[in-house]
Amino acid sequence: MKKTVRVVGAVIENEKNEILCALRSPEMTLPNLWEFPGGKIEAGETPEESLKREIQEELACEIEVGEKIEEVEHEYDAIIVNLLTYHSRITEGVPTAEEHAELRWVSRDQLNKLEWAPADIPTIDQLK
Repeated sequence: MKKTVRVVGAVIENEKNEILCALRSPEMTLPNLWEFPGGKIEAGETPEESLKREIQEELACEIEVGEKIEEVEHEYDAIIVNLLTYHSRITEGVPTAEEHAELRWVSRDQLNKLEWAPADIPTIDQLK
């Protein structure tokens, strides 16, 4: 039986209504695919607490977590991912790619031009 991992993703919008997209590095699982920044929910954390911690670690900035956009369960070869995505807003700092290969601000109508990790696609459909 496959292990289920609970993860969170931040849909961060800027003042131009562009969304922050993160490119997974070649060393990560699902290399060179785009995703919403975030990560694993640790024991004892709420999804919102986890998202704030992950964004601090991955992007070196602080966020305010808003409403949930989507909850997706996606089965990959090795694991099942339960992904919760949330509207988020940067309150402090400028996003820096601490773990990803690249960060890019993308307008909503251009999101589907990127090659996304499969679990993130339902959120993109919600955003369009």
